[in-house]
Amino acid sequence: MATVATKPMTAEEFYEWSDRPENEDKLFELERGEIIELSRAGRRHGLVCANVAGILGNFASRRKHGYVCSNHTPVVVERNPDSVRGPDVLYFDDAKKFEDVDEKYGETPPLLAVEVLSPNDTVGKMNRRIREQLLFGARVVWLLDPEARNVTVYRLGQDYGVVEEAEELDGGDVLPDFRCKVAEFFNLPGQ
Repeated sequence: MATVATKPMTAEEFYEWSDRPENEDKLFELERGEIIELSRAGRRHGLVCANVAGILGNFASRRKHGYVCSNHTPVVVERNPDSVRGPDVLYFDDAKKFEDVDEKYGETPPLLAVEVLSPNDTVGKMNRRIREQLLFGARVVWLLDPEARNVTVYRLGQDYGVVEEAEELDGGDVLPDFRCKVAEFFNLPGQ
């Protein structure tokens, strides 16, 4: 992760800047007004993210409520100075139809934010990201660890809990009828 030397930006300036042609194949976030270039994740990371998005998307379809965003969908998690983060997967319930979904960066917190550990992630970085999401208003954050094959569940003001691969993860009071085996996040289709 490298800091890109520029003057501190607002979320709105960052939106315009990140859409420039020279930034087309790069991934950035805004951290307290500073542009941070992120490294690209690997295929395994992408598979886990796709599994999570698919499972949550199917859940939203069955429930006929809520929607899932992936691919580092940016949300403004802090203002003055601005921070724009792109968790791996987000579950929202703030729109009733497609036209209600923010076209640019949203400022409505998700019900659920999901982060998937990459080999180059540090504990400090992930703790900061989880804390930002919770303080922003996410009701729950899941941290998936592909190596340990488990999910750590975080809620503001509560102790975290770890759900192991052979166990069932539920949505608690946030997604009350959600349930799946943790192993489903880490499997190829049909396994």
